[in-house]
Amino acid sequence: MSVIDTELGQKHNRIGFARFVTPAVFASAGVLVITIMALFVPPYIGMADNGDYFRILYSNGLYFNAPDYDSQYLGHFVKNYGIFQYFNENGATLSSSQSMFIRLSMWINQLFNPSVFDIRIQAALFTLLYTGAVYLLIESLTWKLKAMQGYMIAVIAIFIFGDTAYTAFFNSFFSESIVLIMMIYLFAAVMLLYRNRFNDYVLVGIFLISGLILTTSKQQNAPVGVIIAVMSILLFFVRRQKPFRVLVASSLVCVFAAGIATYALIPQEFVNINKYHAMTRGVMLQSEDPEAALESFGIDKQFSVLNKSIYYEPYTTIDVDSDILQDHFYNQYGFGKIVAFYATHPEQAGKMLDLAAKNAFTIRPPAMGNYEKSAGKAFGAQTNFFSVYSDSKQALAPKTFGFVVIWMIIVIGLYLPSFISAWRNKNIRGMLRLPQMICMIAMGLAGILVSIIGAGDADLSKHEFLFTLAFDIVTFTVVADAIQGSLWNSESVQKTQTISHSA
Repeated sequence: MSVIDTELGQKHNRIGFARFVTPAVFASAGVLVITIMALFVPPYIGMADNGDYFRILYSNGLYFNAPDYDSQYLGHFVKNYGIFQYFNENGATLSSSQSMFIRLSMWINQLFNPSVFDIRIQAALFTLLYTGAVYLLIESLTWKLKAMQGYMIAVIAIFIFGDTAYTAFFNSFFSESIVLIMMIYLFAAVMLLYRNRFNDYVLVGIFLISGLILTTSKQQNAPVGVIIAVMSILLFFVRRQKPFRVLVASSLVCVFAAGIATYALIPQEFVNINKYHAMTRGVMLQSEDPEAALESFGIDKQFSVLNKSIYYEPYTTIDVDSDILQDHFYNQYGFGKIVAFYATHPEQAGKMLDLAAKNAFTIRPPAMGNYEKSAGKAFGAQTNFFSVYSDSKQALAPKTFGFVVIWMIIVIGLYLPSFISAWRNKNIRGMLRLPQMICMIAMGLAGILVSIIGAGDADLSKHEFLFTLAFDIVTFTVVADAIQGSLWNSESVQKTQTISHSA
């Protein structure tokens, strides 16, 4: 065989591999394998209960069946839960799209065991959905890209999105699992519309479903629906056909309404919990004169004794559910008044933003164990399996809000030229990229602002999951575009224009 024949054979093999194992397939398969190894191979990795599970568990027909469950809070992951066999007197503590996934997982579980729920059934469901989300995301960034560049992006994707700090949430009852999966589906759907890849109607359907599920997954995400609807108005102009525009308009209205409804349906109990922390762990926490801060809200300064306290403390100065606190404390302020306070006290607002920034790059909440008690690991032990990215991010990321501002300016500045170019050429698809990057950034910022305004520094690392995920998606996209060279030339935009105009 000649040298030429050998080279042609090698080239044919490379083309064949790239054709059947595209970068998107490679990335999603890599994430799938790593996730299976982490969650379904002993010792199993999951998330310990921080005391929040009861909010979603009982109303969905599950209960804690481990005799020593209380002693495992924060320290150990528990994978088995009891299933109510007869009457369940527990009503819904909160309204969340998470219940839909729990119910589906229970239905599958009961085909094998009608009395004990294995949370790994839910993890398997989430893993499949996540694999699909990663596939669409990488497809949107590597379609028609040179193989070598595409595989480089795929490897980085595995490094980031295969990290167990993310996937460990699948073996838990925290809604962060849903936020993770639906954020990626939402972003990927719009980026695929930008690329004119796959059917537009199907992509709008994915956009709608993921947007609704994301918005309604937790009360904190109420602003997300509004942000998605406003920042995605350009989708209406992608196609001129009336059915398409009706579908897009209806989708935007539904997502917007979901945001409003999510806020309106927050139970009063949780409103008081958040308001308590917003004042004791926020306004008073960073104030040099807590008494004066309270008086600016029309609250008696004697309540300053609550400064730095937590709603859940077993021994408190005053009953947090008392009429006195309701009438003279909770009823004296709301979200609007706290926003106004920070607006008129910029130095205090800056301190809170910097405090938030210190937790904004933490994917995995600290002091929350990942192992079962039977694994023999120390109480609160966290896994090091495939967690280089999350550990490095937490250790190396600057811990000031100024860095967040600089990051936003750089991202917007990088994508503004291509947006202007597409606008001049009347290419709507080419204009989609910048608004969706801004949409991701805005959702991340909403996660920060809602956290500090709505609950002070209480459980900040977990409440800011929305930001740390948005940061990773946006930064990863910037890196992917840098690899293919589209950040400093208009080649990719021109390709999109050509495809769009010929469609």
